[in-house]
Amino acid sequence: MRREAALLCSCALLALAGCSKHKHTARTPAAPSPGWSETGIASWYGNPYHGRPTSSGEIYDMEQMTGAHRTLPFGSIVRVTNLTNNKKVEIRINDRGPFAAGRIVDISRAAARSINMIGPGTARVRVELLSYAGTPATSASYTVQVERFFTEKEGDKQRKALMKKYQSVDLVERPTNPGSYLLRVGRTSTQDEAQAIADDLTRDVGASYVVRIEMRARQ
Repeated sequence: MRREAALLCSCALLALAGCSKHKHTARTPAAPSPGWSETGIASWYGNPYHGRPTSSGEIYDMEQMTGAHRTLPFGSIVRVTNLTNNKKVEIRINDRGPFAAGRIVDISRAAARSINMIGPGTARVRVELLSYAGTPATSASYTVQVERFFTEKEGDKQRKALMKKYQSVDLVERPTNPGSYLLRVGRTSTQDEAQAIADDLTRDVGASYVVRIEMRARQ
């Protein structure tokens, strides 16, 4: 009896250890620490987006110091340095984008003006995370957005085609351009998992980008 009891106890402990290990693997999307940086191409946006909702739910004002990034949490305060003239500007991330190959950040017209980027339209920049305006959302996930934009009919056709391979495919109307739709594929808990889907999807349908989804904001 004692041997049976000991065996049952050991099994119970192993089961608990297994549960504990399983819970430990559930990861919360991390927000980068201040000091994080990246280098690439910036663009700017003004009309016709001025006055329309951003991905965070705020109304876009092209005369405010704001910008769009695909994966930084909303409320991120970043310094953008134009590497061609060393001019700098600080902006707050409140939108998602850019969705064009090779670009890492979209900035407002006011921000672009301050670093002499209006005329060229794009510039090679360094983006540095300085701080957060408030506490970054921890209730978030990652998805993969296809670069192309669609009409509702062609977007739904592409959605059905992708559903044969990918479990989760959503057709979403663009908040800044009613009547235009985008495709988002998958939901993951980490950026690395989403990037694996993006690499696969790029081979299937073309350029695709990882996008952070924050639950407290409208997307």
